[in-house]
Amino acid sequence: MRKEFVKPDFSHSIVSLTATLAEHLGLPTGKPLLPVLKEELRKNYKNIVFLILDAFGVHPMEVNLPEESFLRRNMQDVLTTVFPSTTACATTSFLTGKYPMEHGWLGWSLYFEEIAKSVDLFPETESSTRIPIEKGFVKRKLPVVPFYKGLKGRRASAVVPAYWDGDDENRYVWGDFGEMLSIIGNICGMDGKQFIYAYFDEPDATMHRFGVTSMEAKTLIEKLNEGLENLFASLDDTLLIISADHGQVDIGENIEIYRDEVLFSMLLWPPYLDSRATAFKLKEGCAEKFKAYFRERYGQDFELIPSEKLVRENFFGEISGEHAALLGDFIAVAKTDKVMLHHALSHHFKGHHAALTPGEMLVPLIFIGKK
Repeated sequence: MRKEFVKPDFSHSIVSLTATLAEHLGLPTGKPLLPVLKEELRKNYKNIVFLILDAFGVHPMEVNLPEESFLRRNMQDVLTTVFPSTTACATTSFLTGKYPMEHGWLGWSLYFEEIAKSVDLFPETESSTRIPIEKGFVKRKLPVVPFYKGLKGRRASAVVPAYWDGDDENRYVWGDFGEMLSIIGNICGMDGKQFIYAYFDEPDATMHRFGVTSMEAKTLIEKLNEGLENLFASLDDTLLIISADHGQVDIGENIEIYRDEVLFSMLLWPPYLDSRATAFKLKEGCAEKFKAYFRERYGQDFELIPSEKLVRENFFGEISGEHAALLGDFIAVAKTDKVMLHHALSHHFKGHHAALTPGEMLVPLIFIGKK
């Protein structure tokens, strides 16, 4: 394993953030807690707001905001995200309080043998065609239950985009950032204690399109910083907690691996999981030939690691479980600025994530309270 890789630290991770909130809310998960947040929660705020900014890792934050900015000056700690450092895996860990090996949302796409398809989990579409599969299939296979379900003594609300499915009793859908902030402010103004779980899909989308160090990303992140500072100024008796599902790094080259006929001839089914953490399931008897070929052709940019080794060394939060079979035989983890395109419809992004580099794995724990 390359020494510059950041292994998930499950004593100090995004799962620990959820565990700390859950314990305070009377719904303990048994996972390790974050002492600095636990101490702050003892102040017994009327409102607790937990906001996830997609891809707002430590690296995108530090390259796009000055030290004196609202978000940077209120960063209280640095956490590791989960692996792969990608939205489907990480936001599900946030939402459920479970490790990836427990919830099974192990990447952007997974291959399901019973339907012989790679499926993009969130949109429930076949990966290589984007044609919808049977609606509800993914959540039947991999159920998702929010950690705050059944919360008593405090009203729980979810503030999310329309495309996020959910059966939350108090579900609010935003159309843009301003509307999301307005909804959060209105809920905080309601009578009684409130817990708000909110998700915003930026700066991930902008950085995918333009890159982490682009002017577009900087302008957008400055607007997020300003909007959240203004929101907090308008609130009373509220703890505002902000973190990210993962970071993001600039991409130098997209490798069209789907054009590699030699590699594909050794696969039982097409590559899947994520572009910077690609899983391979091999035909019987091909392991040695595959390793030699891959390392010769792609080893400069990708570390090829047996999936079983990653499971055994606790990269997914558990060392056993029914979901381990979803990881195939090997995972190629990016160690440079390259991504692997699994099929002709794969996105050509200028910024991306999913690997184990610090820029992708380290996320901030930001919080500020006002009594």
